Amino acid sequence: MQLKIALLAGDGIGPEVIDQAVKVCDAIAKKFNHDIIWLPALTGAAAIEAVGEPYPDETHQICISSDAVLFGAIGHPRFDNDPSAKVRPEQGLLKMRQMLGLFANVRPTFTFPSLIDKSPLKRERIEGTDLLFLRELTGGIYFGERGRKDNGHTAFDTCTYTRKEIERLAKKGFDLAMTRRKKLCCVDKANVLESSRLWRETVQAMENDYPEVEVAYEFVDAVAMRLVQWPNSYDVLITENLFGDILTDEASVISGSMGLMPSASVGADIGLYEPIHGSFPQAAGKNIANPLATVLSAAMMFEMSFGLEKEGALIRNVVDQSLADGIVTEDLVEVGAKAFKTSEVGDYLTSKIV
Repeated sequence: MQLKIALLAGDGIGPEVIDQAVKVCDAIAKKFNHDIIWLPALTGAAAIEAVGEPYPDETHQICISSDAVLFGAIGHPRFDNDPSAKVRPEQGLLKMRQMLGLFANVRPTFTFPSLIDKSPLKRERIEGTDLLFLRELTGGIYFGERGRKDNGHTAFDTCTYTRKEIERLAKKGFDLAMTRRKKLCCVDKANVLESSRLWRETVQAMENDYPEVEVAYEFVDAVAMRLVQWPNSYDVLITENLFGDILTDEASVISGSMGLMPSASVGADIGLYEPIHGSFPQAAGKNIANPLATVLSAAMMFEMSFGLEKEGALIRNVVDQSLADGIVTEDLVEVGAKAFKTSEVGDYLTSKIV
């Protein structure tokens, strides 16, 4: 099978972790007789420095001509520390999501048996956790009308949603719930926000189409509390952009490290796969970043974009093996044990794909 994959390394540790994912993907391709065509492209701060735009037209053309996108990270301290910057790396990510029609962010949260005691939460709270967030990506407050008034002393950001935007995300949530434990939770703030009331009304109207799915409706503040108390009570959760941004980062600590959690951003056609961590500029170039989230994102890519379940399962198996054998970077190493370099972890994973 021929696989055309756009490769957007991005900023910070992005290139380093992407390199390891490419190693693993190439090993998978060799084992299963696939032909991967990698199409590198610029995005983020690297693209701003090169061409003045965080998501150039050339990058977009490469993405839309590919079967999937594997993405590293976006962000640079030069822009983080300059609130007046007119062009920012993160604008490239938002533009990419809009132009590629990536309206749903799929974020799994699960635990690894060998790392369960590294979580800040008690073992009995998190054991068996396997939940999935669907976060709406192209609407809400991040894309609504915004501005300043009163000579800059008052600022506003507007959260706007249409029923169509909610329906398409909810449909993906219901469909995913049918493949899992058939439980769906709609996360909103319907006691206060009109946009949340539309979310709730829309999902309620869809319930009859999925009679096997048990649907719950919970306020976002209650979910934020329950995620750290009883995370394994959830299966599939759907929510709007801002709430999803916050809750998925909260959920990521359940596993013990943000460096372990993959994600997918999907729409009608192409899918984009990326680790949930940021660009971590303090570690850039030091060969110490954890590549496992990026490698697991590649596993999601094989499964979701190409329907290659065996390939995705093998990647997850070798990641589990690396954790069990202690072949991990410094963020996961036990006291007194050896910390492996980013590239060494990638080499180990590749060596196990035989």
